[in-house]
Amino acid sequence: MSIETILVADDEESIRWVLSKALSKQGFGVDLAENGQEALDLIRRNRYDLAILDIKMPGASGLELLDRFQQEHPDTPVVIMTAESTMKNAVEAMKRGAYDYITKPFDLDTIDAIILKAQKALSATKDMDRLKKELKEHFQLGRTMVGKSPPMQEVYKILGKVSPSDITVIIYGESGTGKELVARAIHFNSPRLGKPFLALNCAAIPRELLESELFGHEKGAFTGATERKIGKFEQAGGGTLFLDEIGDMPFELQSKLLRVLQEKEITRTGGNTAIPVDVRIVAATNQDLKTKVQDKSFREDLYYRLNVLPIELPPLRARRDDIPLLVEFFLQRAREEMKVAARACTEKAMALLTGHDWPGNVRELENTLQRAALLSPDPLLTETDFIYLATQQNQENANGSLENLIANKLRSSFAQMDVQELDNLYEMVLHQMERPLIRIILEKTRANQVRAAEILGINRNTLRKKIQTLGIQVKKD
Repeated sequence: MSIETILVADDEESIRWVLSKALSKQGFGVDLAENGQEALDLIRRNRYDLAILDIKMPGASGLELLDRFQQEHPDTPVVIMTAESTMKNAVEAMKRGAYDYITKPFDLDTIDAIILKAQKALSATKDMDRLKKELKEHFQLGRTMVGKSPPMQEVYKILGKVSPSDITVIIYGESGTGKELVARAIHFNSPRLGKPFLALNCAAIPRELLESELFGHEKGAFTGATERKIGKFEQAGGGTLFLDEIGDMPFELQSKLLRVLQEKEITRTGGNTAIPVDVRIVAATNQDLKTKVQDKSFREDLYYRLNVLPIELPPLRARRDDIPLLVEFFLQRAREEMKVAARACTEKAMALLTGHDWPGNVRELENTLQRAALLSPDPLLTETDFIYLATQQNQENANGSLENLIANKLRSSFAQMDVQELDNLYEMVLHQMERPLIRIILEKTRANQVRAAEILGINRNTLRKKIQTLGIQVKKD
């Protein structure tokens, strides 16, 4: 963004002539108005990059024109000129949003300096707007957060509602489900975009240091405090503070956090002064806070303060339909960040990945794909590239219940299907399970249909009908 067009409004012809001559010579397009009404007409018809307005004019004053700019073109810098160098005029002009204020008579160097300063400010604003746009696009809901499954659609809906507000949010989810990513998405889709986003893991910092990290400390507050330290609440001023693993926060610190949420102020360790803070809190935990409240390890009043609008992040095993999308996303990321060749998975490899339970959730899936993409010499990743998963899965199957075995087999079978387009799935699966079951029982009973019917818990006529319907060949010894 650069300054190209300038509006000059002054009822003194000499001022208009001098400014028009000087600014036109520098290549600026200049429009002139000799009174407030002319200026209003020009503002309605044109867009200006800078305005230089006399504070007192017939028709409309410079302050009235300033208000119009603030309403319709708030990004346009407005310079107010006055022949009366009074504090009242200066304060009023700056209070209403003037970019600068100069008194007559002035020299042209002053105008040049103001234009140069405004030019730099507009460039900085443009860079900030671009950065905000890039960040918002990067953390656009449903984009960096990959997933189209019903559980994730519910998460997106809640994010869309909470992000524009300042409401306190708590995110529940197992380790590796992407709680910090959700917190960042909330911040970067909120009015606090452009302000700090700071994250602090309450479980990763020793108890004796956590208070100082959060609230800061004064010099001499404790042994080793050789200088003042600014804590995360002050560092995140105007932005968002993400408190991960909030369930591990020491009980004595929970009351201080509650005070911040209630009073919007902190006191540094070793200090006596209350410091106002403007910070949005987003918390996260993989624990059941209700249980911790019941066993008196988490404050009930803090729980209700945090639990205003909870977000439940589903584990990866509860949204297996998203795994192929995540695989594609992480392989593309590996290609860009690790500079490896393009990779894709075979159908059997994808079935293996989709059938795995992923106790480490999305983080485990990403690490697994990064390792495979880095180590595999082939563009197509096969089951061999995930051999330890297959071994682990076989071990789980060997130790698992019949229900789990069937469930894992169904997941693998459905991995490459769009079940939404299937009809009569229940009957199809039921027949496929009935056929081997009846065949095995008939083998065990040496085709004795009376005994087989007793074992299966059905009458003989029903068994005979199923043998015929399912096309089972009965072999008698």
